[in-house]
Amino acid sequence: MPNLGPTELIIILVIIIAIFGAGKLGDLGGALGRGVKDFKSAVQDPSDEKDSDDTPPQPVAAATPTEKAPEPVAEPEDAPEA
Repeated sequence: MPNLGPTELIIILVIIIAIFGAGKLGDLGGALGRGVKDFKSAVQDPSDEKDSDDTPPQPVAAATPTEKAPEPVAEPEDAPEA
């Protein structure tokens, strides 16, 4: 495998700047860093997780259409008592 010297790295950097533009290099580097971090955390052994709790996830209730409750019937005020 050939070694990458400073000249080759400069050429690669110039090509990347030409493709993505100088303004997008920060976003590109940040996305690459987040991807590596996510990959490392996915590969990590589950027993090494510090913030894991042993409670199982709660099931999500299915959304059902809500029905409007019938309004109570008011008794007339002057109704004779039985």
